Amino acid sequence: MNTLSYKTVSANAATVEKNWVVVDAEGQTLGRLASKVALLLRGKRKPNYTPHVDCGDNVIILNAEKVVLSGNKMTEKTYVWHTGYPGGQRTTNPENMMAKFPERVVEKAVKGMLPKNRLGAQLFRNLHVYAGAEHKHEAQQPTAININEIK
Repeated sequence: MNTLSYKTVSANAATVEKNWVVVDAEGQTLGRLASKVALLLRGKRKPNYTPHVDCGDNVIILNAEKVVLSGNKMTEKTYVWHTGYPGGQRTTNPENMMAKFPERVVEKAVKGMLPKNRLGAQLFRNLHVYAGAEHKHEAQQPTAININEIK
């Protein structure tokens, strides 16, 4: 028995094959969409997945303004941040955020499902969210996938 044939292969930055993927968010539930996009960004569906390496795909999300939140989350869910000044805690809801910056609602949902470390920040840079149906990444020749087929 040749023991060298049973070595575990770990991916690294040089051996990773990154693809460009387009996802249409129209009519998708926010949380379900975000969890599936986080899987694509992390690369967990690839056979050469390595936990400490960015081996996921570059994901383009279109129609972020047409994403759906279930129940009363559009008005009752709150996003909280702090300005850095005394008494500077601010809150908003998805309804107000969708009116001004519809991309940020999807970005915040996906970012919350990525690791909270340097790898998570690096993975988040591979996400490109657009409010409308147009994007500026035609040169990368992205492939459109149906997000509902991802398990």
